[in-house]
Amino acid sequence: MELAKRVQSLTPSSTLAITAKAKALKAEGHDVIGLGAGEPDFNTPENILEAAKRAMDEGLTKYTPSGGVPELKNAITAKMKRDQGLTYSNEQVIVTTGAKHALFTLFQVLLNKGDEVIVPAPYWVSYPEQIKLAEGNPVVVPASEENNFKITPGDLKQAITSKTKAVIINSPSNPTGMMYSREELQAIGEVCLENDLLIISDEIYEKLIYSEEDHVSMAQLSDELYANTMIINGVSKSHSMTGWRIGYALGNKEIIKAMTNMASHSTSNPTSIAQYAALAAYTSSEEQVFQMREAFKERLNALYGWLTEIPGVKCVKPSGAFYLFPNVKEASEQCGFKNVTAWVEALLDEEKVALVPGAGFGAPDNVRLSYATSLDQLEEAAKRIHTFVNKHQLKE
Repeated sequence: MELAKRVQSLTPSSTLAITAKAKALKAEGHDVIGLGAGEPDFNTPENILEAAKRAMDEGLTKYTPSGGVPELKNAITAKMKRDQGLTYSNEQVIVTTGAKHALFTLFQVLLNKGDEVIVPAPYWVSYPEQIKLAEGNPVVVPASEENNFKITPGDLKQAITSKTKAVIINSPSNPTGMMYSREELQAIGEVCLENDLLIISDEIYEKLIYSEEDHVSMAQLSDELYANTMIINGVSKSHSMTGWRIGYALGNKEIIKAMTNMASHSTSNPTSIAQYAALAAYTSSEEQVFQMREAFKERLNALYGWLTEIPGVKCVKPSGAFYLFPNVKEASEQCGFKNVTAWVEALLDEEKVALVPGAGFGAPDNVRLSYATSLDQLEEAAKRIHTFVNKHQLKE
């Protein structure tokens, strides 16, 4: 039986593929260092685990409203007011089965066949695929490494057509870790307003920032941008809750209503127990969040130093998230490989270090390294990469 055309064109997730291969090698007994996974290596904080246990003991294990329990919606709106000074009603919130599902559902209710969404590159691997699944067209706009992987208002203007419906802004970014400043967002936002574009603001890494800059949401900048912005967020990265699958979207209540209706026919509701765990995450101390962030900052500084000592590796130091996105084109060429993806595959085979090729993120000269693992593992990984590069250069 022939599969639907919508899935025949999908590109498998490069991050999940490399993680699966690394796990398979580990299962065979190899000493693999996996720097591919996009999730914190810390366990979920104890108070959140306890909240989940209480929810089970209290019988909170049934269906919930499709858009999430009111208590969690209240906590999300309170968080937005507290952190960003933004006021939302519960009608402007949907709780989803992870931030990925929030994005997927948004594209499904937003796009008609042929509608275009501007996707700055490097991009998170699922953006283009989700747009295609909604029968839209992702319009990839390369952001230069010289501009710290951020698009300019001029880049955006050139990409807009009569079919453009939305633009995605991911700050801090996966895979680059780069963050847009208030001034940069304001300039991009003005272009969006002039062209009546919806702004999809993916803020999943907003708690993981290591510079002196503050996180800024497009929705904070003006009443007009607030009205034109859909915020995507969740507890996965901030509270080390990737497996709990709780995300959310905030914005226009008509869009939220449509997303809720669609969710009622797909997931029914996010897992009840996970919602009460997320409620605890947003109504208790963030001390463990701050501790986790400090650990990531220490790892970033160490790994950045080790990587930039490797011949042919160039890297822009990021502001947030937990990724480095070095350009290794020169290193791969000096080592005699036809492209960076081949270089990454050989590194895993020979030195058992798993990185993610940048091609899956729209940047074929780069690789993504997650530093969501211990300093000892990061140091050993850097040594192995250095050994790999030196060995192949000597062959030349």
